[in-house]
Amino acid sequence: MRAFITGVAGLTLTAQERQFLKEADPWGLIVFKRNVADPASLRRLIDDFRELVGRQAPVLVDQEGGRVQRLGPPHWPSYPPGAAYAGLAAARLGARLIAADLGVLGIDVDCAPIADVPVPDADAIIGDRAYGATPEKVAAIAGAFAAGLMEGGVLPVLKHLPGHGRATADSHDRLPVVGTDRAMLEATDFAAFRPLAALPLGMTAHVVFSAIDPVAPATTSVTIVRDVIRDSIGFSGLLMSDDVSMGALSGSLAERTRAAIAAGCDMILHCNGNMNEMLAVAEAAPELRGEAARRAAAALAMRKPPAPLELAARRAEFFKLMNGVEPAAGSA
Repeated sequence: MRAFITGVAGLTLTAQERQFLKEADPWGLIVFKRNVADPASLRRLIDDFRELVGRQAPVLVDQEGGRVQRLGPPHWPSYPPGAAYAGLAAARLGARLIAADLGVLGIDVDCAPIADVPVPDADAIIGDRAYGATPEKVAAIAGAFAAGLMEGGVLPVLKHLPGHGRATADSHDRLPVVGTDRAMLEATDFAAFRPLAALPLGMTAHVVFSAIDPVAPATTSVTIVRDVIRDSIGFSGLLMSDDVSMGALSGSLAERTRAAIAAGCDMILHCNGNMNEMLAVAEAAPELRGEAARRAAAALAMRKPPAPLELAARRAEFFKLMNGVEPAAGSA
């Protein structure tokens, strides 16, 4: 098993993808809208993936709600963005309902919650995805959201360590540089992540914090990973990179992969389903072993069967908690 998570190109696996999955043996799969037509076909894709790798490998999706939601109407409800959650009960229940949607598909990891604290004049890539404007509120609601996912048998991924809220660029397109001094970062951006440090999985930010490492973004900075994410924040779970195909990173896909692993990432995330890139990432990603393997096993051991849920009643309760902001109905 190699230390990377892969995407695939479409609704079904091609012959080349099947061979790739058998030979490269990625730790997990991440699905996107391009992989989704209806619940039955998505479930077949996930089952095919697990059959090819020969284990109950994790399957991930970005299902925050709002702008970042890969599953939506007509088959699934449309959930509100993070900023809409005014209280902990609503956030926890919203996440529990999302977990119910994911669980029947075989998806057992949600790339949420985010603990990014936005500031004025930052790029809109975070925006209303954030749970609030203070580290205390963000941490509290993110913690409730994570708890709701785990109650539903879905593992949360804490992102984007150690913070994307101050970025003045979208890291999908180019590299953001944050010049804020470390004392301020510790008191605000990093502070939002500390109460969440025991979550099983985390994802890095492709952001340079020039007061700490003036060159490398967090994903490829040994200083950020060691001194900030692991030490100052205290995050102890499995640490994956954000998508290494994003425009913020430089170098070949193999170079990006090796740099993230060398910095201290346990796992590489590659999302776009481009086979040439997938092959390059797989070749550069190491075997999953040592501390990375231990953290991966510990994370997966936290997957628990979901508690029973009266879905219709809980959806009605969620509607009430959200003050009448009802998610668009789906058929699932």
